[in-house]
Amino acid sequence: MAIDSGRLRASYAAVPASSRGRLVAEPPSPTRNDFRRDCDRIIHSAAFRRLAYKTQVFIYHEGDHYRTRLTHTLEVAQIARSLARALGCDEDLAEVVALSHDLGHTPFGHAGERALDRMLHDAGGFDHNAQALRIVTDLERRYADFDGLNLTWETLEGLVKHNGPLMDRAGAPTKRYAAHGVPRPILAFNRRFDLDLWSQASAEAQIAAVADDIAYNAHDIDDGLRADLFTLGDISSVPFLGQIVREIEERHRSLEPTRRVHEVTRRVITRMIEDVIGESERRLAALNPQSVTDIRNAAASVVGFSEAMTAVDAAIKGFLYPRMYRHDRVMRVMQDAEEVVADLFAHFLRVPGDLPDEWRDGFDTLDATGKARRAADYIAGMTDRYALAEHARFFPATPELL
Repeated sequence: MAIDSGRLRASYAAVPASSRGRLVAEPPSPTRNDFRRDCDRIIHSAAFRRLAYKTQVFIYHEGDHYRTRLTHTLEVAQIARSLARALGCDEDLAEVVALSHDLGHTPFGHAGERALDRMLHDAGGFDHNAQALRIVTDLERRYADFDGLNLTWETLEGLVKHNGPLMDRAGAPTKRYAAHGVPRPILAFNRRFDLDLWSQASAEAQIAAVADDIAYNAHDIDDGLRADLFTLGDISSVPFLGQIVREIEERHRSLEPTRRVHEVTRRVITRMIEDVIGESERRLAALNPQSVTDIRNAAASVVGFSEAMTAVDAAIKGFLYPRMYRHDRVMRVMQDAEEVVADLFAHFLRVPGDLPDEWRDGFDTLDATGKARRAADYIAGMTDRYALAEHARFFPATPELL
């Protein structure tokens, strides 16, 4: 498939000049459109920098070449821009949703999130997507005129809804949130700045979501091979991957192992991108949207994998789940990591005087829910290494996470 890198903006693309604006009105930038300005604010935020030392799968000290939340985010942003360009969408909006989508992750990846979700059971639980919204609308304290980053409506919508609507028009949670309801922080912010939680997100946000899936598949294969959790022979049990491995072996019989692995991952990315472009063009042709409003009012997403590639995506995840995410080596570290986060949470509620000044200010005036959320906000912002250092400061023994 030949990709037209110079494709004109499509009729259904989001337009920065037509943005619904910011919660706090600001004069426009003379040099940047609103979506580019949002990208820059994310990149310069403290939360974005901390992603460099937050776990993707492997703890930071296990090796310098494994992905972190930051390198994963940059890979997602690159794929999102490529897809946006091919589909005639706004590249800046696709990029900023990609850049912001993991800001709310805790130290130690999903292990930290599980621990905080348990600790906050009576306070509404913990959801990394809702936490990302809290970061960009409240917790970042950089600007003189407002808390948060004061991002555009379209960026906030994409951050919250890139995986689809959160509720129907009647206000009932969608399947993803049926068990526990839409996270309270999202509902609270939505009352201030209505994000139309019932509608589809823009095509750009949908692009960021599928870019996340593509990046996950490719880099988790790469990291898993690097960590010797499985071999190229093992991944060949997935027909899609097996075909790629055979193609490389036939064309490059004496290729060294590191190059062979890279050839696999680059071909996975390429074929998934090409599939998304073809399938999305088919869906868009059927819908024939004339504006971004038509995208939001559509019954289903317009960007995604074909049925065949959806099955491939499920097969890759099915392969990785027991061999990587639930591998004994990974699970042992993650169990210890959960204990570190739970210990810190209990400690700060018990001894709030150990919180930094800015987090301790006003703590005693909060109710139980507010105190729990304040402690969770502080811990969620920690990097892996800072969480371990804090644990070592307050407890006689800290897991080595090896």
